[in-house]
Amino acid sequence: MYAKPQRGVRRVERRETTAGSSPPDWENVRIFLEVVRCGSFRSAAERLGQSINGLRRRVDELECQLGTILLTRHVDGTRLTEEGTKVVTAAEHMEAAAFDLIRFKDSVGPALSGEVRIAVTEGLGTFWLAPRLVEFQRSYPNILIDLHCAMRSADILRLEADAAIQLTRPTAPDVKLVKLGCLHIMLFASQSYIDIYGKPGTYDELLKHRIVMQFADQTAAKDIYDSWFPGVPPKNFLVMRNNVSSANYWAIAKGAGIGLLPTYATAIGARVIPIDVELRRPFEIWLAYHPDAKRIPRVRYAIEWLVEAFNPEKFPWFRDEFIHPKYLPKLYRGQPLVNLFEGFLAGDDNQTP
Repeated sequence: MYAKPQRGVRRVERRETTAGSSPPDWENVRIFLEVVRCGSFRSAAERLGQSINGLRRRVDELECQLGTILLTRHVDGTRLTEEGTKVVTAAEHMEAAAFDLIRFKDSVGPALSGEVRIAVTEGLGTFWLAPRLVEFQRSYPNILIDLHCAMRSADILRLEADAAIQLTRPTAPDVKLVKLGCLHIMLFASQSYIDIYGKPGTYDELLKHRIVMQFADQTAAKDIYDSWFPGVPPKNFLVMRNNVSSANYWAIAKGAGIGLLPTYATAIGARVIPIDVELRRPFEIWLAYHPDAKRIPRVRYAIEWLVEAFNPEKFPWFRDEFIHPKYLPKLYRGQPLVNLFEGFLAGDDNQTP
């Protein structure tokens, strides 16, 4: 007679386990913690840049080493067993100890030095990263940051940069990707412009005003113009074109016309006023880096800093949902950012909105 297979119990839950005498592999423990924190193998695989099956093998190995089941798989993700909950506490102690060792190694080892090349779009590089990189360089004074601001995306696999930040998702299959957040753009004008021409409150009123646009990427700019102003000839409506974000900002701030800026403009001190016409556009912000980049300590630390520099929880203007600039001061809990940009963004002929 053949033994009837058991039903209703997953194979992984019937697995016989034998605890070994050797201590658990730290990499297995680290991956187990990441799966618990992400809630599923799929989310953890995306965050770590590894395969789902690879993570499952690591957790299976840890369960074999400990002789117990730590996670059960469900349609909506994973759930901790009672034993798994206890292991999480011990794993977090291991993690804290590992971080202590890393900090000790950094404190007694040779200072990190060398060059890190960061490619970024001109606007984010000029207005967001450049002033804030002081934070990174105070922590790592011997690392040279080569910040290349341009609208053309750098080729990471050809080592044009160690890390690249761009507003379109890279398509190269071997590049490591991290979605940093979302950039939201809307219309702004200066107080001096509004004093002369008034402030449009509707779309029809906007069509009677003067528009400034950045055409660094001709395709994207044309798409925005055609979708927002279909059938409206640029003549007598579009009064200035420019090819860099800094020129675009100054044209708007000095009263040349109404133009597009990121919603965080006022948070960093730009003296411009949002125009409440329902014309907005989100752009995802992507970080790309070479698969081997994190093996180099100075590059790894730079990448970790870049991810934190765009943290949507800390900087609400990078969240996926649109937040009007007038609500950002209440949501932002960090140090005033305007001090970083003082003397660069502020214009004397306008008043802060």
